[in-house]
Amino acid sequence: QVQLVESGGGLVQPGGSLRLSCAASGSFRSIYTMGWYRQALGKQRDLVATITSADTTNYNYADSVKDRFTISRDNAKNTVYLQMNSLKPEDTAVYYCNLHLGTVLGRPWEYWGQGTQVTVSS
Repeated sequence: QVQLVESGGGLVQPGGSLRLSCAASGSFRSIYTMGWYRQALGKQRDLVATITSADTTNYNYADSVKDRFTISRDNAKNTVYLQMNSLKPEDTAVYYCNLHLGTVLGRPWEYWGQGTQVTVSS
């Protein structure tokens, strides 16, 4: 019913930039949060950035990416973007798009993209 389509991953050198995009399709409530999470090899999945669909936009960034990454949205297209600048090798991970609609019986009501690989290396 709901599908998240990601694009923009790839290989870049340290200091380079990438722009990820994620488009959500299907039927879901109009109030939601979209965001990006990442998981490096042997590591847990961590939040990168989130953005709300409310008229008053709220942002949430991991400390490790503040001032380097920027999340933005196009609500008409149900699409979020992640502009990644000044990339570092430690940013290397699989990046997952997330659509969060709330909670049901204490469990997240959300959908995930398939993940896109971002590799920062010389």
